Amino acid sequence: QVQLVESGGGLVQAGGSLRLSCAVSGRMFSSFNMGWFRQAPGKERESVAAITWSGGSTYYTDPVKGRFTISRDNTKKTVYLQMNSLNPEDTAIYYCAAKVGYALEYRESEYQYWGQGTQVTVSS
Repeated sequence: QVQLVESGGGLVQAGGSLRLSCAVSGRMFSSFNMGWFRQAPGKERESVAAITWSGGSTYYTDPVKGRFTISRDNTKKTVYLQMNSLNPEDTAIYYCAAKVGYALEYRESEYQYWGQGTQVTVSS
């Protein structure tokens, strides 16, 4: 049984920062590719960032490059998303997801396990 629980969302002013965390239960965390996705009101869910099991490779969607950083701590079975210089366009529900496998993956359809999401709201 694999469960993912996100935390760290909230309301922040434009230009501010938040750090999201995703705690993963189960014994396979170190073999998971991890990803963060988001869904804004009225829009489809999109990939934000991904990281391989070792942390050696990462992916970022263009709008967040240079502002967001994905990282993981395999000893704590936790993946993080540090979000800086937030703007109102970053407002969305942010989801953590896990995919069994070692290759970097950012496609939503390839992920097997999902968290419930955490709301991030950026005010202007």
